[in-house]
Amino acid sequence: MSTTTPQTAEEAESLLPHFTLTRLLNQDQAGRRITLLGTINSEPALLTAERAAFATDNAHLTTFSTSLTHIQNLGLNDIYSWYLANTSHNSNNATNTQPPDLKLNLIYPCTDAHIKKYSAQPLRIVTETPSIYASYIHPFMRLKREQGRLNWVFNILEGRTEQEDVIFRHSDPETGFLLLPDLNWDRKTLGSLHLLGLVERRDIWSVRDLKKKHVAWLKGIRERLVQETTRLYGVEEDQVKLYVHYQPTYYHFHIHIVHVALEAGATQATGKALGLDNIISQLETMAGDDEAGMTDVSLTYHLGEASELWEKIYLPLKEKREVRID
Repeated sequence: MSTTTPQTAEEAESLLPHFTLTRLLNQDQAGRRITLLGTINSEPALLTAERAAFATDNAHLTTFSTSLTHIQNLGLNDIYSWYLANTSHNSNNATNTQPPDLKLNLIYPCTDAHIKKYSAQPLRIVTETPSIYASYIHPFMRLKREQGRLNWVFNILEGRTEQEDVIFRHSDPETGFLLLPDLNWDRKTLGSLHLLGLVERRDIWSVRDLKKKHVAWLKGIRERLVQETTRLYGVEEDQVKLYVHYQPTYYHFHIHIVHVALEAGATQATGKALGLDNIISQLETMAGDDEAGMTDVSLTYHLGEASELWEKIYLPLKEKREVRID
């Protein structure tokens, strides 16, 4: 081995072109990192490749959108569009066969709320008591629904948009749901599988609306989501996990279905994600009649300081000021 170990940077750089692939060992970080087994000069070698960080200087950012090639739209709904594309340095001609190296999401036109949501900002941990929910959060949810924030969801449910993306539909006023790819999934990397289950009923806005009487309904939805996911993608039941967000991005009840190998980022972290099985168990063991439910418990989660919930509700409560949600 000593004769093949590089002694200088130049020698190290010369090794990579001589790497001969044996097999793929692993793919993680939602497909952005791979580990390959191979050989160099007949000696075994491990090569890990990871997408480099984006350049953030103004010169590169200014030309970023114009450097994109082979743009392929994956879907669009209302103000949301998502794409696959290549960067120009990875696409030298019109017949480029390199796979896309970028997954892009576009919101156009975007609102101030979108800008705040996607901006880097400090986080705060808050505890939403039943009283805070009833007095402030539920009225806030109602206001957002009345402002048309769910138009894109209703477009899907009512068959006006994204029907080519609907993987499975079960139509029923009570038990109906749609299964479709999450906009952050590239739709091909099985280890980063991420689907959404949108329920058809509109009386459940979030986990807060779930009651003991909904346990059978939740179990039925869970069973069908897992059944269809395993049938469509060839994974086993114990390779998928289901969760919901609180606070959710939009106030229409939906369930996330992901491959267990998908690395748990911020969207699966404590303070954001609640396991569906844990919710069902909590409801089953909760004291009270069938009307007892998640409105009766306190929920702790994190918020960005630029979020409306922090600025309009939790910061005023912390500072003992009047709360105004309009």
